[in-house]
Amino acid sequence: MATKSADQWFAEYGESHRHPTNKAIHWICVPTIAACLLALLWEAPTPPALERTWWLNWATLLAAASLVFYVRLSPSLAVGMAIFVAIVVVGIALYERWVAAPIWQSASLAFVLAWVGQFIGHSIEGKKPSFFQDVQFLLIGPIWLLSFVYRRLGIPY
Repeated sequence: MATKSADQWFAEYGESHRHPTNKAIHWICVPTIAACLLALLWEAPTPPALERTWWLNWATLLAAASLVFYVRLSPSLAVGMAIFVAIVVVGIALYERWVAAPIWQSASLAFVLAWVGQFIGHSIEGKKPSFFQDVQFLLIGPIWLLSFVYRRLGIPY
């Protein structure tokens, strides 16, 4: 079975993301969902073998697996996503250092609100979210947005 190119994924994803309001909502909610998922997984209990380092946990394992998927589509976009993940990890570390409340509380609330936003956007769009068609679209959303940034900056992907 042939693998889709990044542009093929983006074209399919874009079919249910044409309405300007839905697009605007995605610019807020997709990065929020991705960051919150990493924050929630950061706090998830890990097997003893993973507890030897502060950074090896379910969040970094998911990020690594996602980056493998992204590298296959576009090494350039994978670099951008690696930068995003690094920023989120720094944010998690700073949160843990300066905020008394566990990060899962804030991340859970933001995660739920962002998903509500996504479904509102798709209600406005009049089309179901793409991941109902193929769960891999959950990984496409963040790099679909990143591709717009790359095009604006003249960075090939």
